[in-house]
Amino acid sequence: MSPRSKLFFLFLVIAQAAHSVEEYVTRLFEVFAPARFISGLVSEDLALGFAVVNALFVGIGAWCYVGPVRAGGVAGQTAAAVWIAIELANGGAHLAIAAASGAYFSGSLTAVLLVVTAACLAFSLLTDRRRGAPVAGGVA
Repeated sequence: MSPRSKLFFLFLVIAQAAHSVEEYVTRLFEVFAPARFISGLVSEDLALGFAVVNALFVGIGAWCYVGPVRAGGVAGQTAAAVWIAIELANGGAHLAIAAASGAYFSGSLTAVLLVVTAACLAFSLLTDRRRGAPVAGGVA
């Protein structure tokens, strides 16, 4: 993985942290049944459950960056690909719900940031592959 791809991955984790804050502040866990359900699995206090789940998710992203992504090998590329898929789906869903309702939907402002950053990471990884960027322990 190129330094550029690693930086885009870090930006994607930061974008997810900002997205989680927006969702918390706008109380997604009160207006979106899946968020309410997952939050309720962690705590009867939905705000607390939501915060814990999102902190865990961002923490996993930070761990991926510090470990496999910075190492730059196949595991890092796989982690990046998984995050791209998750964040494109997450951001796209928020934007689709907002568009369908014709109004703001919790998390839709930072959803744009998720989609753009995930797309930049995807294009960066594709460029790495086309250029034959070395992979730790082998060749891309």
